Amino acid sequence: MKYFLTFLLLGLLSTCSLAQISQYEVFFAQYQNELVIRKWKEADAIKYLVVNSENLKTHILNNIEAQPVTWNNVLNLFEKTPYIHDWQFEKHRDYELQDAGITKADSTLKGFSLTIDLCPSSKPLTRSFFQNVIKSFEISERPVPLTITVTGIWMQKHQDDLNWLKQQEKVGNLRITWVNHSYTHRYDPKLPLTNNFLLEHGTNILSEVLLNEQAMLSNGLVPSIYFRFPGLVSDKSIFDEVLALGLLPLGSDAWLAKGESIKNGSVVLVHANGNEPLGLALFQKMLRKNEGNIKSKKWLLWDISNLLSKE
Repeated sequence: MKYFLTFLLLGLLSTCSLAQISQYEVFFAQYQNELVIRKWKEADAIKYLVVNSENLKTHILNNIEAQPVTWNNVLNLFEKTPYIHDWQFEKHRDYELQDAGITKADSTLKGFSLTIDLCPSSKPLTRSFFQNVIKSFEISERPVPLTITVTGIWMQKHQDDLNWLKQQEKVGNLRITWVNHSYTHRYDPKLPLTNNFLLEHGTNILSEVLLNEQAMLSNGLVPSIYFRFPGLVSDKSIFDEVLALGLLPLGSDAWLAKGESIKNGSVVLVHANGNEPLGLALFQKMLRKNEGNIKSKKWLLWDISNLLSKE
């Protein structure tokens, strides 16, 4: 399967500095024991986004020899890998309006995964939240594994905050899995869920996903294999479109600001974009309550891929 992104929204292109990336496409190929999922041209190099089908980690390779294959070939070539296991599992969850996708792992695990959404916002990043998490887990886990879902509009308007997060990675405080959260994160409070977020009439799912991947790459981020729907809202049609791009939709069973509680194996959701302080306050309260369990490694933060591979 092969898609080329046709940019109709030229204004978006000019504001997110994607000039160095061209010919960006969905491209499936086998390279050694890994799966290529994207291909593009950058400067004088042909680059590829590659996923390790065993540990679900992504990385970038330059100028390799990779022949395209169909998605059916991918299913056969990688049939017994954790990646295809998770992809097939996702196929059975494409019917839900809200929270379709992977939401939790094995409940016998000690701990959970923390996912932090950065939706478009006029408010600054809540840096103190990250600092508290780093301080709380620095004895038991450093760098601290976090998953950050990011939108193109947020990156465009919060370059200083994005650079601060990247610096936390560079100095070894954080180990971040970067997740695509769509480019614009469309939302209208007047519309019902069935016609809101990416379900709003006129939304181009392919552009929302691939344009944001390019914005991530242009900002020095390596997109992971995961995608989070804005508002955790989807239907079968757009869910299957995301699956067809080789991505794994990521839900949550513990959106703290909505009153959902953390359990072993949970995929926890909070917002650090300034728009939902309640979730951050609740999480920090639990950090204080579980200080002893954190130090004794009875309450662990899991890297999202490691958590889900244990499911």
